[in-house]
Amino acid sequence: MSEAVERESMEYDVVIVGGGPAGLASAIRLKQMAEKAGTEVSVALVEKGSEVGAHILSGAVIDPKALRELFPDWKERGAPLETPVTKDRFLLLGEAGELSLPMFAMPPFMHNHGCYIGSLANLTRWLAEQAEALGVEIYPGFAASELVYRDDGSVKGVVVGVVGIAKDGEHKPDYQPGMELHGKYVFIAEGVRGSLAKVLINQFKLDEGRSPQKYGIGLKEIWQVPPEKHQPGLAQHTTGWPLDDKTGGGSFMYHFGDNYVAIGYVVHLSYKNPWLSPFDEFQRFKHHPAVKPHLEGGRRIAYGARAITEGGYQSVPKLSFPGGVLIGCSAGFVNVPRIKGSHNAMKTGMLAAEEAFAALQAGRAGDELTSYQTAYEKSWVAKELKIVRNAKPLLSKYGTAIGGALGMFDMWTNHLFGFSVFGTMKHDKTDAASTGLAKDYKPLVYPKPDGVISFDKLSSVFLSATNHEEDQPAHLKLKDPTVPIQVNLPKYGEPARLYCPAGVYEVLYNEQGTDPRFQINAQNCVHCKTCDIKDPSQNIVWTTPEGGGGPNYPNM
Repeated sequence: MSEAVERESMEYDVVIVGGGPAGLASAIRLKQMAEKAGTEVSVALVEKGSEVGAHILSGAVIDPKALRELFPDWKERGAPLETPVTKDRFLLLGEAGELSLPMFAMPPFMHNHGCYIGSLANLTRWLAEQAEALGVEIYPGFAASELVYRDDGSVKGVVVGVVGIAKDGEHKPDYQPGMELHGKYVFIAEGVRGSLAKVLINQFKLDEGRSPQKYGIGLKEIWQVPPEKHQPGLAQHTTGWPLDDKTGGGSFMYHFGDNYVAIGYVVHLSYKNPWLSPFDEFQRFKHHPAVKPHLEGGRRIAYGARAITEGGYQSVPKLSFPGGVLIGCSAGFVNVPRIKGSHNAMKTGMLAAEEAFAALQAGRAGDELTSYQTAYEKSWVAKELKIVRNAKPLLSKYGTAIGGALGMFDMWTNHLFGFSVFGTMKHDKTDAASTGLAKDYKPLVYPKPDGVISFDKLSSVFLSATNHEEDQPAHLKLKDPTVPIQVNLPKYGEPARLYCPAGVYEVLYNEQGTDPRFQINAQNCVHCKTCDIKDPSQNIVWTTPEGGGGPNYPNM
């Protein structure tokens, strides 16, 4: 713990953990307000990826609503959003056929007109340039591994940059104890299922009275296709096959940029069948006749995966705690039916910045920014999430076909009349608790990848440029090392080897096919956090490895 280690510290007005859309938008807004008021506000932002954008993965069709508020002249400034959506398609897939659903049957906010296809990783790189130009201090490659508290129990800052600890816990020659970054306010913007956010939500009971948070896993590839196959501006979404009616999820495919096709698959982590492998469902999906022609003749150039918050309106935790706030996906503002969250993440970052700036101007520090909660509740973010609040619970309760139809009806009544016949439905259990027993389900047999359209996990992880310092304590920790083999294997078939999209977890046997042992290949981890969420025994704890480790996504 931090008490036992002597560390240097640096003082700031605001310390921000995470260089995603929320963290960067909050940093920019703080500096903009200080400039306008003719005053100074010191802002430090730390990012665990090797550079800003290295760990950012999204579809992405981006709604520029928040970006426009942050920089009305974003186009003139050269924000990397150059492909407007020109064609929207929504398909219901069967095993061999497809049914095109009419876009006019969907509420207006479900349409992508006015949105842009692009790389969220590249947008964050651009936002980082804007932030640095305003004087924000950005420290990439620094993992915030621990919280620092004041004597009164409020959050004072974070510990960053601890390196040089060997696998056995001994200090290596390059050992650095790290340093403490102290802030009058600390913004937690770690993204989905952040390790510090998890501690804070638990410690300050921020989820009391809320539905449990729900999640999905999003897997994504980028392909470069022949020019004659490229349809810039096409946004195609599907639901249905290869998932069954009781398993939620669907696909996205976006044509953009330099003959790029971004293609991905989302599986809701509330699925019951422990034999299901989201990665293999994605690979199988690409062979569908409505999908494969878009990729033929092209080559896959990038791969990655990331968990997505799906709980929505009724799962958003309390947003403030003594000394800081949760912003962006650390709280969970994704609009599930729209498959969009970056605009909401940015806006919540901006709202928090505005409240923190007012507090700093009043000479406050380390107290609770309760006004941020009020600002969120009055914002267009809360309004947008409230309209779609029942879409996910209806899918979970009634399945894709009936639940999807009821969800569409509910969104229309909310949109037109501001009410729902269902009220506000709750999520009844966590995704981990949703996992069924292995004996109740038939093991799924997936087709062998052909190496042209579909691929295996290891060649995929190679494309994510994932790397970790090998001689360091495992960042994937087991509360009880006996659980995978003694509990999870007999009860659930040890689903970690299937839900992990990077081949991190394996069950290995001896030559006689007996004596199973659980192996963790932490080097492969793409930081998606699925294991922390879906492990039915809640025995796996995801912690931050040394800064700079993990994937190095180029343009995801």
